[in-house]
Amino acid sequence: MADRDIVKVDDAVRKFGINKRTLQRLINEDVGVSPKWVIRRSRIHEAALRAADGETPDWAELAAERGYFDQAHLIKDFKTVIGCLPSQYARQQIQDIR
Repeated sequence: MADRDIVKVDDAVRKFGINKRTLQRLINEDVGVSPKWVIRRSRIHEAALRAADGETPDWAELAAERGYFDQAHLIKDFKTVIGCLPSQYARQQIQDIR
């Protein structure tokens, strides 16, 4: 999760020099979930951090940086995982600070 360059399972496979099935088995044994799940959570976590930092990010740019096909896919994943739209999350974070 700490390596922000890993945005797809294939990125992890290349970085660690193991095949996809081995990566799946190792992560499932260690964490209990799939590599795709871990990477998706990491991408959404990064988006949430950016949304909460007080400045409105360029969502399309962030989507591209985090390996999403487009902004709509990022927003859909964000809403599924966090429970609200990124813009709503950002507003809530600002209100919580005040």
